[in-house]
Amino acid sequence: MSSEVILDSSALLALIYQEPGADIVAKEKSVAISTVNLTEVVTKLIENGLLETDIQDTLATLNLTIVPYDEEIAYEAGRLRTLTRKQGLSLGDRACLATALIRGVPVLTADRIWLQANVEVEIKCIR
Repeated sequence: MSSEVILDSSALLALIYQEPGADIVAKEKSVAISTVNLTEVVTKLIENGLLETDIQDTLATLNLTIVPYDEEIAYEAGRLRTLTRKQGLSLGDRACLATALIRGVPVLTADRIWLQANVEVEIKCIR
């Protein structure tokens, strides 16, 4: 099995802003993120006043593998809706979980509610 982990946007933002749990994310050797979750991160950084060039520079230093949101992941994320409805997981949340499921790797998140989801993915909460 790969040593890769998939980051939820909350985990990546914790790392960028050095919030609680950042140390857990920083220890990972191989990190990836779905393009959907990358969109969430970029949106949040822009809302917080960062310029696009600064965002690109920051993300480039993290050596992230960017995983395209493709048809296979889209179908899996759709399937996960019924399994995660009770927890209220968003499309972005399900895109992250679907990416991890298809790649067969764990996911890191700061959202504790994910631990209640009945999905076939190892979920590690950083807080």
